[in-house]
Amino acid sequence: MTHWIRYKHNNNKGLGVLVDDLIHIYSGELFANPQPVGETIPLTQVEVLPPCEPKKFLALWNNFYSRAEKEGWDIPPEPLYFTKVSSCFNAHGKDIVRPAEYDGPIYFEGELGIVIGKTCRQVAENAIEDHIFGYTCVNDVTAKEVLQRDPSFPQWTRAKGYDSFGVFGPVIATGIEPDDLIVESILDGEVKQQYPVTDMVFRPRKLVSVLSHYMTLEPGDVIACGTGLGACAMRNGQTIEICINGIGALRNTMHG
Repeated sequence: MTHWIRYKHNNNKGLGVLVDDLIHIYSGELFANPQPVGETIPLTQVEVLPPCEPKKFLALWNNFYSRAEKEGWDIPPEPLYFTKVSSCFNAHGKDIVRPAEYDGPIYFEGELGIVIGKTCRQVAENAIEDHIFGYTCVNDVTAKEVLQRDPSFPQWTRAKGYDSFGVFGPVIATGIEPDDLIVESILDGEVKQQYPVTDMVFRPRKLVSVLSHYMTLEPGDVIACGTGLGACAMRNGQTIEICINGIGALRNTMHG
């Protein structure tokens, strides 16, 4: 298992492997065989960046059997998804900022994120493993009232695309089995979500394969697998942690 991390130090961006609280520095590009340089830097001395720079960030809706049952939704025959815009991307440790023009509830949604490592187009599920680089934690932040504000047009992009609403990281974990993972969301120390990846309608490998038949997936693209039961609103000053065994904890504070 390897935990890849991007960071900024003295205004310079860097790449490394996180071991405990020490970053082992690498040179080169994340998806093009980076090499160790033999130097380290403490995690406490850097600013953590999003662990990759996606061209596309796709996010699933209605991808859990238990949530569909509770909400009375039909199980979808194909993945239902939207996109999060690049201007909303946010990193571990940064504030989630309330939009100035919105005073309604802002929800966290703890999710597993898949990171593509190799160009992927119309790839069968049994060959998809070679195209997945690893996995990360995602908080798909949502301005809940905006979503259905206009009954004629659900505003997925707007509700989930405000600045700071696309939180992911702090690392990309490689060498883990996604079907063994448990996603937890902890708000001010209280567990609000705890669900297994096995409850997904479209599990990670199947999901990537199906989406690759809709569009070409490129290195660095992120797919957020949707959220299970328990997502709820955050208040100003509260801290939300998205924790996934084998990956780590994505921690942010609500502000404004």
